Amino acid sequence: MAPDRGAESESNEAIPATNATPAIPTIDLHSPSSASNSPTSPNITRTRSPKQRKSDCGAYLQASQSHTSATTGTNFTFRGVLVGSLIGVIICFSNTYFGLQTGWVSGMVMPASLIGFAVFKSLSRHLKLPFTPVENVLVQTVAGAVGTMPLGCGFVGVIPALDFLLKKSEGAPIDLGIGRLILWSFGICLFGVVFAVPLRKEVIIRERLKFPSGTATALMIGVLHGQGEKGQHEATGAEGTRRSDNEGESDALLSRNSEDGTTEAGDDGNKTTAASEEDERANWKRQIRLMVIAFAVSAFYTLLAYFIPVLRSLPVFGLPLARKWVWTLNPSPAYVGQGIIMGPSTTLHMLFGAIFGWAILSPLAKHKGWAPGDVDDWEHGSKGWIVWISLAIMLADSVINLAWLIVKPLIQYGPSWVRWLRRGVREGTWEHFLPIPRHPWQHQYSLLPPSTTSEPSTPLSNHGQISDLKSADPPDDAPPQHLVSMRTVLILLPVTLLICILCIHFSFGDLIPISLTILSVFLALILSIMGVRALGETDLNPVSGISKLTQLVFALVTPSSLSDRAVVINLLAGAVSESGALQAGDMMQDLKTGHLLNASPKAQFYGQLIGSVIGAVVSAAVYKLYVSVYEIPGGLFDIPTGYVWIFTARLVTGQGLPEKVGVWAFWIGGVWVVLTMLRIYIATLRQREADQEESSERFGGWKGVAYHLIPGGIAVAVGMYNTPSFTLARTFGGLLSWYWTGWRGGEESRVIVLASGLILGEGVVSIVNLLLASGGVPHL
Repeated sequence: MAPDRGAESESNEAIPATNATPAIPTIDLHSPSSASNSPTSPNITRTRSPKQRKSDCGAYLQASQSHTSATTGTNFTFRGVLVGSLIGVIICFSNTYFGLQTGWVSGMVMPASLIGFAVFKSLSRHLKLPFTPVENVLVQTVAGAVGTMPLGCGFVGVIPALDFLLKKSEGAPIDLGIGRLILWSFGICLFGVVFAVPLRKEVIIRERLKFPSGTATALMIGVLHGQGEKGQHEATGAEGTRRSDNEGESDALLSRNSEDGTTEAGDDGNKTTAASEEDERANWKRQIRLMVIAFAVSAFYTLLAYFIPVLRSLPVFGLPLARKWVWTLNPSPAYVGQGIIMGPSTTLHMLFGAIFGWAILSPLAKHKGWAPGDVDDWEHGSKGWIVWISLAIMLADSVINLAWLIVKPLIQYGPSWVRWLRRGVREGTWEHFLPIPRHPWQHQYSLLPPSTTSEPSTPLSNHGQISDLKSADPPDDAPPQHLVSMRTVLILLPVTLLICILCIHFSFGDLIPISLTILSVFLALILSIMGVRALGETDLNPVSGISKLTQLVFALVTPSSLSDRAVVINLLAGAVSESGALQAGDMMQDLKTGHLLNASPKAQFYGQLIGSVIGAVVSAAVYKLYVSVYEIPGGLFDIPTGYVWIFTARLVTGQGLPEKVGVWAFWIGGVWVVLTMLRIYIATLRQREADQEESSERFGGWKGVAYHLIPGGIAVAVGMYNTPSFTLARTFGGLLSWYWTGWRGGEESRVIVLASGLILGEGVVSIVNLLLASGGVPHL
């Protein structure tokens, strides 16, 4: 649920998810300027004092030229790892808090980059080396790795289900002390990172998948460090209108807002470029101020809500609806921020799910006697009844979308694969089956031979020249010393897989046989490939669908002799798959950011490993803090994702269902099979037309309207299993995002910064509330 970010899955690469982190609309990649045409141009340093002559950008270029190791210069620094880890710990607390409430988790990599930039800029006078873009990439990589561990290690879903929701007949109670939790977390947090490395060349270098959030983060970092205008002349060239076939990687996602025209040549052009870059810096100073103000507002509300708990459940529809049917509003600024990030389409689909579940199905089940308990009761009330319907919708959406991820490349590339294979057999040579490098200059980042320029170019700036190359492998990869060698992967992958298997065995003993643990790990590797591809194409990592698919598989392969442990086995297997897909997807998103900014993949790999280990320990400790202080489930933390996990395990292992829920789940699930297939079909038509017309208007026409009107299964399911109070606040945030970006035409980056401040404000002050609760400070 979380890396899906509460959104519906989309299945075409050119149509970004409605809740995806938007690209930063401030960079014109196609405006030629003489400042960047000159190989010795200092870019933005013309307007700086003598003490500031060496800009971040210049220092980065010098580092790229002078350092040959992936861990020298600012690619990999202790200070970068430290700051990234501290930011990640804050995000980890925030994600645990929101995850236990609603299941929502976010890596928050863009806010991490912004916060890291602000921290280092405030200390710039005391730094021997300036804070560079590649170091910022390291900071956000480490922060994201630490911050997502509450989801990656199961502390917002599987572990609470095992800890609180398991029945005695299913293996309860299970000893989940802090030692076992740390061991479990350490075991499952590494193998997905290592497995992602060999996927990088295929999905980022060869196929150039979009990874919209990673691209947007790269843009933001480039703007912060004054790289907005660097190297733009290569994108257009002397011929002005000529484009290469492969420039779409940056064109489609990075340059759709190039509205400011071109700068003039000569000294006026240099002044215009410098002024533009100074404007960008001033803009992001305003963005940081906005984040601070949003943080303060959200923090104040969170602290106030601790002393006045009724603020979290306002009876805006009247007391009868609030008391009997739980229709209340939680006006949390953080949930408004989540809605901003999710976007209007996703939040409206969630609102549809809330209305369908809580205003139609819930009263129906209560009136018919199918759910005789209180509405808010998970076991006997309509709250527990409608969650089964949401599971059916989620399973239908996940299975169809994952099946399309398998079928799509077969349809798209199958004929060429067959011709390729036939040609190799007919010619009697297997040379073209082997990954043989064909260009001697592949040791450089540049898409051109290194002699063409005295400055190292980036994939962000030199993509316009690739049409002159005839290699099957695009030569825009990093230098070999910056890559993770295949030897390292072949050593670390078996080691991390073995660590995972042993840690699970020592954490849960005989509750899951080693043979089934091995099966779950290898199934996780296969499904993580699907997750990476979905993330690259739609900006959604369907970890919830992947985990549910794993649970379905294990329901079939678990022997009947283990029926007394079937639910535990099912939960642990799903958790392993979710963790592998999440880690691989996060690693690939970060590698996309680094690829666009010339960061060292090896440094990012080390940073992700370090962050994952730190996050595994911290997330286990934070979880134990929360469960020792608060009543879970109940009150503030209802752990809805934990109920979804345990109900899914019981469903697929053949345990009994509430009255009449099976029939309703079957038919409603069937409806969403049809709706999901229709969404995929319309998305494919829109993609095909957009490719043929080479148009950026990909959301217009009846197809765009129809696509957004058809409710996505994941979003509807989230709206059904969360109480309406959260969905209403998120819907307000989604409409606020539409008003600012759609109605007024404002910058998307501004509302994203606003949302980040709102989320972090409540997440950080939740730590204060945790301390107040542990100290027994009473509510008013």
